[in-house]
Amino acid sequence: MADDGAPVYEARYGWDRRTVGILALCAVFTAALFLPDIPLFARILGLPLFGGGGLFMAFGALSRKVAFRVDGTGVLLGGSPVRYGATTVHVPWSDITGFVFWRQQTGTASLPYVGVTRREGAPPLAGDGPAAHAVLRQLVPVPPDVAVSSRAVNGWRLDRGRFAAVVAHHAPGLPVYDQS
Repeated sequence: MADDGAPVYEARYGWDRRTVGILALCAVFTAALFLPDIPLFARILGLPLFGGGGLFMAFGALSRKVAFRVDGTGVLLGGSPVRYGATTVHVPWSDITGFVFWRQQTGTASLPYVGVTRREGAPPLAGDGPAAHAVLRQLVPVPPDVAVSSRAVNGWRLDRGRFAAVVAHHAPGLPVYDQS
């Protein structure tokens, strides 16, 4: 049971610069699809992509669900706002051996991640398995088990200073690696 007076770090999905920028871009492209002389096939393909994609991003930001939480019980890795229950996992302190900040290249940009390193023999997390590890070995710059226990810092903000202070309180000496 967590100490009620103990510090907690919690980040929720919401509005950040990236989300607002993507929504603005989706709105511009969606509006452009209604201009005269836009071919029907462009509208058929573009509306679900930009209109639906924009609505998906807005839903995630408006959901205000927990994206990442550190407390006395361990770490909650919040899932996708659309499939939150199926994609959210809790990692207890007894399974955690450290944290990793890393970045995934996405073309000319990169996406920051925060991950949990776990002890050998810890129970598998959702999405963990040999097939996932084979794919992740080719796609990410961290070990597959770290990638599975990571969350993209997208649609929420990570305050590294507050995060480090809460981790130091609950698990003094636990390493935090910066590979970003």
